[in-house]
Amino acid sequence: MVNPEPRRVVIADDHPQLRNQIRTALEAGGFEVCAEAASGPEAVRLVQEHDPDVVLLDVHMPGNGIRAATQIAQLRPEVAIVMLTVSRDDSDLFDSLRAGASGYLLKDTDPVRLPAALRGVLSGEAAIPRSLVARILNEFRTPGPSRFGRRPKVAARLTSREWEVMELLADGLSTDEVARRLFLSPTTVRVHISSVLRKLRVKDRQAAIDLLSDDSS
Repeated sequence: MVNPEPRRVVIADDHPQLRNQIRTALEAGGFEVCAEAASGPEAVRLVQEHDPDVVLLDVHMPGNGIRAATQIAQLRPEVAIVMLTVSRDDSDLFDSLRAGASGYLLKDTDPVRLPAALRGVLSGEAAIPRSLVARILNEFRTPGPSRFGRRPKVAARLTSREWEVMELLADGLSTDEVARRLFLSPTTVRVHISSVLRKLRVKDRQAAIDLLSDDSS
């Protein structure tokens, strides 16, 4: 019987000692670590170069791990993405999942458990600590309040991304701030805004916000 090829991993974290611990645990668990990165952009490059089965990304490493996850999901959708972080912050958790991550593991996880967690992800499971699962359930059970109140009828003309952009603009964010929040380029945000203005037949973003804020429309 021929043994299957080991699953290949790229590790991205700016702490060499932690990368070494992770490498040791994964190799002991039957994985092949094909590359290591110390920043988000380097992780994206190495994933494109090595085509691993899975990439482990630190959230707050240089270059932003969540931004790297977004880019990897777009460039290599077949690669499983798992975040490894100290952050228990809801925004980091939800932004990671929106970016395409299939797992969100905390760095206080016993490294010995990492191989099983990654095998689960590669089998289609989500790798999320029990302590964070309740937050995800609560997020879906309790819909967040819309910045516009009840959605007016004209909102049906917008895509979900256009609506998201307009909500953030209505909340006072600038184009650049919206871009950073949604991990988009400012140019892409401006394209969405132009599309909204065209669909709503208004001349500027403030007019669009006013129209979307009108419950009677």
